[in-house]
Amino acid sequence: MDVESKLSLATRNAVEVITVEELRKLFETKGKPTAYIGYEPSGFVHTGQVITAAKIVDLQNAGVEVTIFLADWHAFINDKFGANLDNIRVCGEYLKECFLALGVKDTAKFVWASDLIDHASYWEKFLRISKASSLMRIKRAMTIMGRTEDEAEMDASKVMYPPMQAADIFELGVDIALAGMDQRRAHMLARDAAEKLGWNKPIALHTPLLVSLLGSGRMDPVEAKMSKSTPNSALFLHDTPDEISKKIKNAFCPATVEENPVMDIVKLIVFPKLGKVEIDRPAKYGGSIEFDSLEALSQAYSSGKLHPQDLKKGAAESLVAILEPIRKHFEAHPQNLAKVKALSVTR
Repeated sequence: MDVESKLSLATRNAVEVITVEELRKLFETKGKPTAYIGYEPSGFVHTGQVITAAKIVDLQNAGVEVTIFLADWHAFINDKFGANLDNIRVCGEYLKECFLALGVKDTAKFVWASDLIDHASYWEKFLRISKASSLMRIKRAMTIMGRTEDEAEMDASKVMYPPMQAADIFELGVDIALAGMDQRRAHMLARDAAEKLGWNKPIALHTPLLVSLLGSGRMDPVEAKMSKSTPNSALFLHDTPDEISKKIKNAFCPATVEENPVMDIVKLIVFPKLGKVEIDRPAKYGGSIEFDSLEALSQAYSSGKLHPQDLKKGAAESLVAILEPIRKHFEAHPQNLAKVKALSVTR
């Protein structure tokens, strides 16, 4: 595969690449580039990870070696599962299974934060990054963990999280840091520290976020992201067809294409996966209709030719079809999902 083909695969459907020129040069000069994406084992996996899993597969197809980082100690700092490491690691095993069920190739490496923190070199990097960064800069980056700056006043460990996330990148020695846009500040912290310390800057590759079905906080896409801690705002990989239909039926769905969580599902998941949307309607409402492009669907919806309930029906039925292989996987292999269901999930 030539450089431009690799670049096209790596960047398609991404929101931001910092920078495209650096990524092109990487493909030109390195036969086996490396990338990582980090996750806190913190509860059920929602359908936003369909987007990131697809990007992992794109990178793998472009010849990139991908590490999926299971951030158990980061989840501990962030009080997930009541800061119970045993429960966090149970969830980590479920998380591994989710990514493989989503189609990530088994050549991906799974690395725990626990594998790194025993290394003196890790803590040296952590300290050097901390010394190269102001406290204000680090506290501003706490949004990556869904926390506010004020929360560090009660629990100083929270301030450790952003420089730890940056240290993960350098200890793993990867070329590319992949994440949703909500992790941008951590990547910028890492790039800034790298410049000051004379280290190689990680290329930052950011995917879009799937927003809350409830439509709250719509002015800020990061604050409005789908959250596993608010079940009615999120669609989970293991949701039944009835649960998916019910959640989407009750979703916020204004008569506009913008700031519309149902349209976001269609745009970010359905068209990239299926390339079309089919809507089954009674003849009295115009009969069944198929859209083979997002532009055509958007035009029909924004002009009022397609009713919100029809959009919801098409989105729900499409998502049910996309998630069917994952549901069947967990029906055949229910052990890890059952273990997570038995745990008490906390913020």
